[in-house]
Amino acid sequence: MTRVAIVTGGASGIGRALGAALVRRGDQVVLAGPDGAAAVQVAERLTADGPGTATGAAVDVRDAAAVEALVTGTTGRYGRLDLLVNNAGVGMGGPVEELSLAHWDRAIDVNLRGVVHGVQAAYPLMVRQGSGHIVNTASLAGLLPNPGFTPYATTKWAVVGLSLSLRGEAAPRGVRVSVVCPGGVDTPMLDKGIPPGLPRVPTVEAIDPRRVITTLNGGRLYSAEALAADVLRGVDRDRAVIVVPRRARVAWRLMRLSPSLFLRLGEVVTGRDPDLRAVVTGVAPTLRTEPAEQARTSG
Repeated sequence: MTRVAIVTGGASGIGRALGAALVRRGDQVVLAGPDGAAAVQVAERLTADGPGTATGAAVDVRDAAAVEALVTGTTGRYGRLDLLVNNAGVGMGGPVEELSLAHWDRAIDVNLRGVVHGVQAAYPLMVRQGSGHIVNTASLAGLLPNPGFTPYATTKWAVVGLSLSLRGEAAPRGVRVSVVCPGGVDTPMLDKGIPPGLPRVPTVEAIDPRRVITTLNGGRLYSAEALAADVLRGVDRDRAVIVVPRRARVAWRLMRLSPSLFLRLGEVVTGRDPDLRAVVTGVAPTLRTEPAEQARTSG
């Protein structure tokens, strides 16, 4: 049956890949993002490929009223809402002593409150319908400790707790809830650094976040398209926690088996990589040109 779906953060990265996968299935999808023009452009391209359809909408998930309007507008147009993917997110890392409350607020407002706003708008509707599925995008950082990315990890752990608690409450009402916890995914977020409008974080400016995340994920990033396929497979099977790829599941199992061992291994990996060490300790990595310059000076 054709589903009616909303995907926040739908103009790029994971959201765009999920939207494309849903349209290929023949679903009717609303892609929401803060840049409405970009969301509309993506929706038009996806609709052209079909067989489903997509529309774009300008929505900042920090605005509860805007999220409510998105949900009520979608249900008013299509008569129901079958799937809500709370996917919008923002990266936030760096040594905690270099971060301000503004950094914490942005991470919490987008990554956690944005999910809460989606749930608050869609869940009562789905209860009345007696059906529906809410999918919240968290991260492997919501299952494992992530030194150097503490605000981000904090919000993602909260999204996991929200999702699993709501799942137990929602099941008797006919509503399903899943949480997605992928390892490192190749998305534009990795190249954006600290979101605009926030104070500088010197250590983050001195490193390559994409390389740091790649290193933390064993030297490889997962594609957004592969993740989208995994998510929809997990939705079809009503999985509570969708952890992908396989190496992410291995890390999760190791953490559950022995948290102390996992933390020790993390310390070893961090100690060997200058950029990882920098985001944890706040000591910027030494520039590669320095050893040669020092050799010339000492000679």
